[in-house]
Amino acid sequence: MKFSILPVALVAVVLLSQGCVSNKKFSDLQSNYTQLQSKNNDLNNKYQESQNGLSNANTRIKSLEEQLANERANVAALQASLDKALSSSNQGNVNISKLVDEINSSNKYIQHLVNVKNTSDSLNMVLTTNLTRSLSADETKDVDIKVLKGVVYISLSDNMLYKSGSYDISDKAGQTLSKIAKIITDYHNYDVLIEGNTDNVPVNMPNIRNNWDLSALRASSVVQALQTTYNVDPKRLTAGGRGEFNPIADNSTDTGKAQNRRTQIIITPKLDQFMELIGKAPAPKQ
Repeated sequence: MKFSILPVALVAVVLLSQGCVSNKKFSDLQSNYTQLQSKNNDLNNKYQESQNGLSNANTRIKSLEEQLANERANVAALQASLDKALSSSNQGNVNISKLVDEINSSNKYIQHLVNVKNTSDSLNMVLTTNLTRSLSADETKDVDIKVLKGVVYISLSDNMLYKSGSYDISDKAGQTLSKIAKIITDYHNYDVLIEGNTDNVPVNMPNIRNNWDLSALRASSVVQALQTTYNVDPKRLTAGGRGEFNPIADNSTDTGKAQNRRTQIIITPKLDQFMELIGKAPAPKQ
């Protein structure tokens, strides 16, 4: 899905030979094109950084689940050792007492890990519930909310968000964005990634080369609206585009294309705070 672009030199020769534009106008066009390329590169870099952070968060959650499984297995092994010790007349009271202490310590850490995970899950469910309740019946048709692996995904249709064939925010999107912005502001310990997605239809818009550009610019429009109109702290926001390469439906149908043309607001707990909770494990007995 690439935009066919003639080399700048060839365009210059054709335009100047036909007397269509002045040298100054051509220079302005070339400057605008260069600025657009630079802006798109910056957006893609920021998007990649946020994707890395999101990947790290998911890895930490998986690691937490593995720790839970390992600790439960450890408790089972300790319990088996204790049972064996109790049934053997050769085991002294000191060894039995040590096994009991180890079992109690492991159980405390398991409960701590469970509490950390439950805290994260509970906060996300409250966030999701509050947002769902704030939306009207009409708004819910264009908004899909899910919680996957500790991350909240809010998917918004392009028909609701943008003016037709544009990356400018539409007037009717204001009410919905204001409600989402309030939730984001209330849950200030969460980071927010705005991710643009398109279908696989080639772009036919001035100064936009392909669906990568379009998806990134649409995400940037939402970020700027959240910052300037709804006062969300820009340090918490990241804009990125995935073009046509993250479909959730078949692009061979109009319905599928409509589903793929979406912008996702991805809300995730800050990784450093999540790890701080895990680090507050019960101290082992000496």
